[in-house]
Amino acid sequence: MIKIRRLTKRFKKVVALDSVDLEVQPGEVLALWGPNGAGKTTLLRCLLGVIPFEGDIEVMGMDVRRQGKEVRRLIGYVPQEIRWHLDQTVWETVRFYARLRKVALGRAEKLTGDWGLSEAKKKLAQDLSGGMKQKLALVIALLSDPPILFLDEPTSSLDVGTRMEFDTALERLKKDGKTLLFCTHRFSEVRRIADRLVVLESGFKKVDARPREIKNFEEYI
Repeated sequence: MIKIRRLTKRFKKVVALDSVDLEVQPGEVLALWGPNGAGKTTLLRCLLGVIPFEGDIEVMGMDVRRQGKEVRRLIGYVPQEIRWHLDQTVWETVRFYARLRKVALGRAEKLTGDWGLSEAKKKLAQDLSGGMKQKLALVIALLSDPPILFLDEPTSSLDVGTRMEFDTALERLKKDGKTLLFCTHRFSEVRRIADRLVVLESGFKKVDARPREIKNFEEYI
């Protein structure tokens, strides 16, 4: 599904990623772990082909550097910082992205209902709670039914109850067969959802293992 070889990214003198090798299988849920500045978000941005990099990345057999537009059609992305037009309602926001991606409004309407946003359709997107904003971001990411989802710290700003609800949403996506890559710093999300954990530290891949094989998460904080 995803193959990364010798991925290196430099920002002037700073090496954000240093010769990272990684493979992700179809339907796998991979958690990216590491402190701020470890390279997690940079890795996702390289996979999306939105920043230049050294090395090779393939997504479903396509070269990210040469076929970036085609690759991005296969990926739904939920960034850490979510911004929408200040004067648009939930439904206006969903409809805007549906038209942009040439998705039938019927599918947009169904997703809005499936993810519990029907009653909030007339609310301004900016006025939603943290959990509802994440649901809206998921709906937008899922509009074109991509096989792959990237989520960058999706629960970092949520309270405990809303985090649990969002974790359940991720489990639902896993059951639907989506391939998931998500950045996190929460033990519970890794243990509950992830098939594998990759720990990044100063741009290096330090650990690549199944969560149950790691005895002491605290040493990677």
